[in-house]
Amino acid sequence: MAQMEPNLDHDVSWFLLPSYWAKMVVALISFLCFANSYDGDFVFDDSEAIINNKDLRAETPLGDLWYHDFWGSKLSSNTSHKSYRPLTVLTFRINYLFAGGFYPVGFHVINIILHCTISVLMVDVFSILLGGLQFSNKGRRLNLAPKSSLLAALLFAVHPVHTECVAGIVGRADLLCALFFLLSFLGYCKAFKENKEGHTFSVFWVLVSVVLGAIAMLCKEQGITILGLNAVFDALVINKINLLELIRKLLYKDKSLENAGLLRKGLLFRTALLMCGGAGILYIRWRIMGTGPPAFTEVDNPASFADSLFVRAINYNYYYSLNAWLLLCPWWLCFDWSMGCIPLIKSVSDWRIIALAALWFCLIGLICQALCSEDSHKRRILTLGLGFLIIPFLPASNLFFRVGFVVAERVIYLPSIGYCILFTYGFSLLSKQAKKKKILAVAVLGILLINVVRCALRSSQWRSEEQLFRSALSVCPLNAKVHYNVGKNLADKGNQSAAIKYYREAVRLNPKYVHAMNNLGNILKERNELHEAEELLSLAVQIQPDFAAAWMNLGIVQNSLRRFEEAEQSYWTAIKHRKKYPDCYYNLGRLYADLNRHIDALNAWRNATVLKPEHSLAWNNMIILLDNTGNLAQAEAVGREALELIPNDHSLMFSLANVLGKSQKYKESEALFLKAIKANPNAASYHGNLAVLYHRWGNLDLAKKHYEVSLKLDPMAPGTKENYSLLRRKLEQLQKKGGA
Repeated sequence: MAQMEPNLDHDVSWFLLPSYWAKMVVALISFLCFANSYDGDFVFDDSEAIINNKDLRAETPLGDLWYHDFWGSKLSSNTSHKSYRPLTVLTFRINYLFAGGFYPVGFHVINIILHCTISVLMVDVFSILLGGLQFSNKGRRLNLAPKSSLLAALLFAVHPVHTECVAGIVGRADLLCALFFLLSFLGYCKAFKENKEGHTFSVFWVLVSVVLGAIAMLCKEQGITILGLNAVFDALVINKINLLELIRKLLYKDKSLENAGLLRKGLLFRTALLMCGGAGILYIRWRIMGTGPPAFTEVDNPASFADSLFVRAINYNYYYSLNAWLLLCPWWLCFDWSMGCIPLIKSVSDWRIIALAALWFCLIGLICQALCSEDSHKRRILTLGLGFLIIPFLPASNLFFRVGFVVAERVIYLPSIGYCILFTYGFSLLSKQAKKKKILAVAVLGILLINVVRCALRSSQWRSEEQLFRSALSVCPLNAKVHYNVGKNLADKGNQSAAIKYYREAVRLNPKYVHAMNNLGNILKERNELHEAEELLSLAVQIQPDFAAAWMNLGIVQNSLRRFEEAEQSYWTAIKHRKKYPDCYYNLGRLYADLNRHIDALNAWRNATVLKPEHSLAWNNMIILLDNTGNLAQAEAVGREALELIPNDHSLMFSLANVLGKSQKYKESEALFLKAIKANPNAASYHGNLAVLYHRWGNLDLAKKHYEVSLKLDPMAPGTKENYSLLRRKLEQLQKKGGA
């Protein structure tokens, strides 16, 4: 058996549980933290990544997942986000398949199970990181820090900053990445066995850890960092290298360098395997993804667009301090930290510089202790803690490439491992010095309980978009996107007056927020406030000339203002910027119909149905226009074609039934009317037109019945009252003739 290092547990005043029970406790508590999110809705990014992602549907070939980004766009597209996570999308697709549709419960349950599994694995991971990798005479790994590993795992399981990853379904990318990240680390540890001769290692398990690291990266980009951490672990724990001593010997070209551990048998070979594996993984990803970087805007990450290198550096470091603060005090949490939520630091006189100074004071102090301490045990734990804190965060640091966010709670999921190591080690040092250790233990237990409550409260906020968006108003009142999302949620619920207030605030906070202008313009258009709507939409397309939706909405407003030429030009500009735009073709067709350009209208609507075969409004307008212009045979053909594609659309049944009635195909027309009424029994026009059909057909009693139903549903229905009066007179005449 290897020589034992100082035992961290000796100074930790905490619960000692057998390994099995420790894992059960961690699993149960991690479940309690997030259990109330199981029946939440699809919220925020879930809409784009899941509901609107065509890669989840059976008609999309599985092979396409390997060439699309996380949101379902082609990686080769200029608009692609370049977030390559095919395995995460595959799990969404499996969820969708087994649930039989977009039912969020199954998606949420999988996320909760994943977090519980990861938290349980943390017990083993922390036992190695805090207690070292040591074996019994029988080759079984020893847990030399059962109390410390339990505390660290509990800290990880109940950290409120993890709520976004667990309660937000798109957070599954981080969860899956973390799962395979940990499995890669444990696999790397499994590569080592101790025997009488010392350490031996298995090349097979080293390669397995590389493969698991690749799988982690296919779930989310951060996964690749585990290969670097495995190399650090190998150097510090397996080979027990003293980094400061090694640096000194390298600087002074000490001939005893081989004794420093760098050239110890197997280390360079294993490091070479990890490096080659990592390089190969990155090369394959680069070939699939393409060379073009993702296109982000200034509102996504304003610091990265600053002209001054000084301003960029200062703000990047301020972002790091905010991430550190979220780990230390995860009370102010927000679903989005962009769009003015964190104003740029542009001068050294800004008081927020203090946060940078505090961050680097702490980091430099920890690094000095990790390098210079004479206690090898302390050096190892601090270096591993800093490694797990910093290395997984590097892809989100803006150091290597621009990222599309300012602060994102989800990217702290893996770095929080390092925080838990440092917290636990700090607790052990305090316990060693404290006279009343139980009070210290109660304080830590209190922190855990507060975090459990915070997780439960935050999970409840993630259950619906309304709660999630409103919770952000107090945290980021300067964030235009928060106000935009609150407004959008209110508009979706029909509360337009309240939505206008939040959209206006979003535009005030960010005068270039074109999406807020577009949505506000739409509401004003519906409220017939056309001139202000036109001003907003014109400004939106002036700021972003390729904003196709704003061009289309501007065309609708101009059409309503009877400026037909300008409206037509706006529609065609929208189509120029978005070639496949069925809704724009539909509105263009309506414009042409208003101008009596019937052929152009039919062509526009036909284009809409080619691009979107289930576009019911376009099909309906074609049928109605052909009907009104006397082209009954063509109208019938279009109606039948539409119903083949959308067989359960009652509005199409109604339109085709009208055409068939005029063509004196009464029986077929009746069947379609009745089917439409069954689908929508409260439509007065359906009953009214069926009554007209019976009236023509001579079924006067049935005609009378449906006229009466129609008038009951809508007493002001146009034409129905007159037709009903005609029918009653005819029935009275028939009764008089019968009486005579």
